[in-house]
Amino acid sequence: MRNIRLEIEYDGSNYAGWQVQPKGRAKTIQAVIEKTLRKILQEKIKLIASGRTDAGVHARAQVANFFTCSKMDLSRLKIALNGVLPEDIKVIRLGEEGPCFHSRFRAKSKIYRYTILNRDYSSPLLRNTVYFYPHPLDIKLMRKESLGLLGRHNFSAFCAARGKEKNPVKTIKKLSIVKKKDFIHIDIEADGFLYNMVRNIAGTLVEIGRGSLAAGSLRKILLSRKRSLAGPTIPAKGLCLLKVKY
Repeated sequence: MRNIRLEIEYDGSNYAGWQVQPKGRAKTIQAVIEKTLRKILQEKIKLIASGRTDAGVHARAQVANFFTCSKMDLSRLKIALNGVLPEDIKVIRLGEEGPCFHSRFRAKSKIYRYTILNRDYSSPLLRNTVYFYPHPLDIKLMRKESLGLLGRHNFSAFCAARGKEKNPVKTIKKLSIVKKKDFIHIDIEADGFLYNMVRNIAGTLVEIGRGSLAAGSLRKILLSRKRSLAGPTIPAKGLCLLKVKY
């Protein structure tokens, strides 16, 4: 039995997230890849992912693994997969791992990027991959406020499904806010993420940047553990899983 690791790039615009849904109620990334693998390998395949991405969220390098009895050469398998998969899902790397490798449980951290298009007109070409915000934002204040999120904290205030998470305590290892011309990139690396955590943090930072929340608000919101005090959950289309570290 071989344990195969995949790195997958996808545009999540047309999918109901990563995870297979009961009775195939909606098209998902996992379901499409598993169906393609079954077709090629002629055996039942179950993908194990590093984590689930929600509807409309993208990935540059999602990691998943599966077990197979097939002896097919991995270079041939990659070509076959990408020849059958739709244009918005592609496998960028394939490798064989030891039997104990588990995409989710072996992951040490993940890096997500939220991208904001910050100018006075939107982009027809980028409309599915950025959040368009046409008003000025105080980037320096956003950076200063974001420092209060670094380290290990209870992030219940930024969880859209408060009470459903078994452990709301996560560690944010790095957080950067970089402006490149018309784009603002909010990159967050953490050992785990709560439901909608990145989108809620980004939404709160936007509220701070536009002046709707005063300086010092972010730290107070974090310590309050109250979702109602934080900013809005901004659109999924601006979010992308950049990397999974092992």
